[in-house]
Amino acid sequence: MNIINSEKLFEQSENFKNSTPFKFAFCQNILNNDKYEKLLTEFPNLENFHNNPDMSKNQLLLDWNEPDKDPHKTVFPGTNNLFSNAWNEFKLFSESEECLKMFRDFSGVPVNKLKHFRFISYKNGGFQLPHAHNVGPSTLNVFFYFSPGWKHGEAGGTYMASEEDETKIIFEPYDLDNSMALFLDGPNSWHGTRMITNNKERKAVQLILESWSEKDGWSGDSQ
Repeated sequence: MNIINSEKLFEQSENFKNSTPFKFAFCQNILNNDKYEKLLTEFPNLENFHNNPDMSKNQLLLDWNEPDKDPHKTVFPGTNNLFSNAWNEFKLFSESEECLKMFRDFSGVPVNKLKHFRFISYKNGGFQLPHAHNVGPSTLNVFFYFSPGWKHGEAGGTYMASEEDETKIIFEPYDLDNSMALFLDGPNSWHGTRMITNNKERKAVQLILESWSEKDGWSGDSQ
């Protein structure tokens, strides 16, 4: 569908495979410009998101499965007329074999199905403490950013940390304009978002790609 800039993606393949203490990477200019501009213009209004505050986070969520509003429910296939044509096209691409093969080849992780598709955003005061999901051995967490105007050093990007401690950040992205961060899920894949202190809106989409089979279900079901 000519959505992802595969050249920019594969430039980071070796970085992903060789990163420590867990596999992660960051890609800039990841979506083809015309597609990105359309998605940015038609990003859902944050007024339609629901807040999800607790002691560990303060974030805004909008799941593709709305109005179910269950972030743990596997995303349903196909389109949703709550979202624009551009976003429906991006969703269809995300669950396509073309996209899944691209990420398999990039990462070496045998993902073969889209598990979750959700919008995750933050406003002033938004944050998420470092955490690790450890959902399964064949799970990629992918974040596409739609937030122009971020400055170097400003909180908002999904950081990677060596421990469950915000002082142990090993990488934090600051270019949130048409960029992507991803990591391989695992017991030590610590990540989070520092508290935003500006008046900007951090807009992103999270995809979770995972290995799935008719016999065994998701790769993490037995964990």
